[in-house]
Amino acid sequence: MMLRLRILLESTDEEEVATVTQGYRSSVKIPEVEGFSRPLLASIGPRAELSRTENEVVVVANIKSQIKRNKQNVVLRERNKGVKSELRTRTKNAVAAVGTEDEETALRIAVKRIDMAASKKVIHKNQAANKKSGLMKRLNALKSEA
Repeated sequence: MMLRLRILLESTDEEEVATVTQGYRSSVKIPEVEGFSRPLLASIGPRAELSRTENEVVVVANIKSQIKRNKQNVVLRERNKGVKSELRTRTKNAVAAVGTEDEETALRIAVKRIDMAASKKVIHKNQAANKKSGLMKRLNALKSEA
């Protein structure tokens, strides 16, 4: 069976697509492909399209509802990435603001963002509670040191 593979090379950042005869298990390491020296990764599958990221294989759906669900998942994943990134940023800002006049404001904003992420189901409510608890412990430890 002929399959299309994405092969990432060790030596350069260029990505090449080759057609080789191989089994169709995902994450198969290809020892040698003609013209390539030591490929790192080959993403393959019987109904897979080559995607732009190195570890992702996009399987083409036939069902209309699944196509829609795949599109929605992409949008939601991007939104969640932004929200989680903001949580980390706000937490770092709150920790950095310990001992300054903006300490209370930074803490309030961080806790608010954590609660908003939980209410929008980006993170679980228990994870939000754990994050707030960990943030408070960290801030109290920094205050006691200073």
